[in-house]
Amino acid sequence: MATRSFIDTNILIYAEASDEPIKQQAALTLLKQLFETGTGVLSTQVLKEYCNVALKKLKLAPEHIRAQLDLYELFEVVQVTPPLIRSALDLHQTRRLAFYDALVLASAQTAGCTVLYSEDMNAGEVVGGVQIVNPLSDLKGPGSN
Repeated sequence: MATRSFIDTNILIYAEASDEPIKQQAALTLLKQLFETGTGVLSTQVLKEYCNVALKKLKLAPEHIRAQLDLYELFEVVQVTPPLIRSALDLHQTRRLAFYDALVLASAQTAGCTVLYSEDMNAGEVVGGVQIVNPLSDLKGPGSN
């Protein structure tokens, strides 16, 4: 069986980042692979964060964001519930994670994911059976060696 993988918000944001073409391509490739294998998982939190950044920072048109949401809804989407929030509070306390990072991690655990793709957390760390992987870590821009 294929590894279920949770997608953090920053991967969705980089998929829109035309000012970072190498990271954008890596994010798009990852999303396509996870979609095609049916192993990608998102949460309502990730979708809300994506919409907020897409509107405020990236200044994307609401129509574009709606179209992206139509695509992202094709992934499995974990609903953030009060018990999930309690799990995140526990992770926040025991692992000293920022609350929203803890909520992403708790969502990944709840969905049975063994990988969490994120640029924001400690790559290589394994928390509760979920390995944090930064798929954008070793990418070099133009002019790099």
